[in-house]
Amino acid sequence: MSEHVQLTARPPVPDALAPARLGPVQLRNRVIKAATSEGRSPEGLVTQDLIDFHVDFARGGVGMTTVAYCSVAQEGRSAPGQIIMSRRAQPGLQQLTDAVHAAGAAISAQLGHAGVVASKAVTGQAALSPSRFINPTSFQLCREITREQMRAVVGQFRDAAVIAADSGFDALELHFGHLYLPSSFMSPWINKRRDEYGGSIDNRTRFAREIASAVRDAVGDRVAVIAKMSMDDGIKGSIWLDESLRSAQLLDQDRTLDAIELTMGSSVKRQMYLFRGDVPVDGMAAVMKEPFKTGVKVLGRQILGEYPYRDLYMLEAARQFRPVVKHARLILLGGINTMEHLDTAMAEGFDFAAMGRALLREPDLIRRLAEDPAKPGLCIHCNRCMFTVYGKTHCVLAVPGGEDRGADASVDASELLASNS
Repeated sequence: MSEHVQLTARPPVPDALAPARLGPVQLRNRVIKAATSEGRSPEGLVTQDLIDFHVDFARGGVGMTTVAYCSVAQEGRSAPGQIIMSRRAQPGLQQLTDAVHAAGAAISAQLGHAGVVASKAVTGQAALSPSRFINPTSFQLCREITREQMRAVVGQFRDAAVIAADSGFDALELHFGHLYLPSSFMSPWINKRRDEYGGSIDNRTRFAREIASAVRDAVGDRVAVIAKMSMDDGIKGSIWLDESLRSAQLLDQDRTLDAIELTMGSSVKRQMYLFRGDVPVDGMAAVMKEPFKTGVKVLGRQILGEYPYRDLYMLEAARQFRPVVKHARLILLGGINTMEHLDTAMAEGFDFAAMGRALLREPDLIRRLAEDPAKPGLCIHCNRCMFTVYGKTHCVLAVPGGEDRGADASVDASELLASNS
């Protein structure tokens, strides 16, 4: 007697450059310009420079561009030149979304509260943390956040989300990564609380879940809601995969998110764990004041860490989230620079791919890949864009007008500071 084996057909691999739906939003393709802090809002408001910056990516072919960093409050800023979400900012935000839409792309607002990453020099007050904490990079003492302040922060995220939705944004990205305030609650290295927000990973994820729930309740289905969360941060005793998988599962079970963008690293310590590749010590020292200038020159590699670059370097960790996340879409980030990388992300079961440095180097990379899929991206992961965040984030090898300096170009400090002014 013959046996009949029923084979289950595998679903077709989606085309990364074909239209796709993200929650209530239809995107023209599955490529998202990742958030890269821009520094183009010196008064906390949208400028024409910021509009032009994002219109370039829209014209260049991305499905959606992400505005970073939109602070939910003055004390939540991580650096100068960031948007502060307020009704005063709304007219400029509307101009920004209108311009990006006219160029054919959707637009997302990254909403965040820097927490321990914030600088008193920028915010005017001591940074907030789940517990008392000394930032090992800035040496600043962070104060423990109170329950009342936590409720206020949840409200700030909610209000910022409504402003973003009212301003025409298609999506919101809640910054739950890189040891910013919600992420720092998930870290046992920082979070030493003894209440229901400390201890187990379920407790340490509670604050992020409350933020996501408040945002979803406030905006409903008007916009897509995304969380950017760290899979691990490369710091001993901090966030690692075994617990971040549980955090993702909890957030997913709440059904408050349309997507989760998976990231790595922190802005507190071992920053190169996020970026990988060359460590731009000289460039970072050039834009700093003493005593940090000398400290970076002498100890920069030790503080920042050194991690070799490889293509798709987050994929191995990110694929572990596919069986755990049942409802939200997953966005792959990290080392995506070619059409082959985009195809791999889709074949691995990810719904969208996010690109950062590659698009800083070539804002029109997606349009070029559509024309010639074999074209390699020009980004060499020299990471010299890292230190431009102290002014206006940009690729130091690319110049206006589409020309390119080339990989061997040198950029001195005076030129960098002039470009950031």
